[in-house]
Amino acid sequence: MKILVTGATGFIGNYVIHQLLKQSNIQIIASSQNKTMAQTKNWFSKVTYIPANLSEQKDNYFDYFNKPDLLIHISWEGLPNYKDFFHFEKNLFSNYFFLKNIIQNGLKSVNIIGTCFEYGMQNGCLSEELETKPSTSYGLAKDTLRKFIEQLKQKYDFNYKWIRLFYLYGEGQNPNSLLAQLDKTLENNEKKFNMSGGEQLRDYLPIEKLAEYIVKIVLQNKITGIINCCSGQPISVRKLVDDYLKQKNKSIELNLGYYPYPDYEPMAFWGNNAKLKKILKEYP
Repeated sequence: MKILVTGATGFIGNYVIHQLLKQSNIQIIASSQNKTMAQTKNWFSKVTYIPANLSEQKDNYFDYFNKPDLLIHISWEGLPNYKDFFHFEKNLFSNYFFLKNIIQNGLKSVNIIGTCFEYGMQNGCLSEELETKPSTSYGLAKDTLRKFIEQLKQKYDFNYKWIRLFYLYGEGQNPNSLLAQLDKTLENNEKKFNMSGGEQLRDYLPIEKLAEYIVKIVLQNKITGIINCCSGQPISVRKLVDDYLKQKNKSIELNLGYYPYPDYEPMAFWGNNAKLKKILKEYP
């Protein structure tokens, strides 16, 4: 089986490729815009690397990527600037036209990374059946892309999974993310770590576990459509930080309330992962 991974050099793509390399009888086709960066990855010699800027139109992306059997589409520019109009002014359409092109030319298994931001400001446990109400440019663009792909499915025959991610953490994450900032503060031997009040509830997964789940989702076709890829367990940001410090055997004064709570996220939400649990049970 040939699996194409777009966004291969990104935080998620890098871990997904490492997870795919654990599987047997899989040929990995990795793609990103920057070949120089790709060559720094320790998986580079183990995959077929094909550079691509997906905003550039090609006659046949299916042929260009050596006729893959399955696509894991992770590529998405401009994060974590969730409010930037770039997401729907450019990303939405470049991603749609790429996906339409590769589907209409023969791709039969499409797996696309979505986001919990599609749910918008809804609190509580969020299931895939909930109406989406995106409140950011990023959430709106992803949600609209999903609807576009569902329209394509009415015309073309392909398997489709929309893998909706929540929050994640791990080595290699954006330096502006919470735990990356905490690591930097500890490395600098600072006395205080500035953060929000920390009472907001979120759904977190370590990146290694997330990559494992993504691969298990895409390698089965019994459960399709929208799938929440998450822990299903709410945790406060304060507890996440405390647990992380205990794990690293470190301590630092938390300057709670230094930053206001984000205005684009509800105070308490997490994912219903019943579909994911069924996949993990049936395809261990």
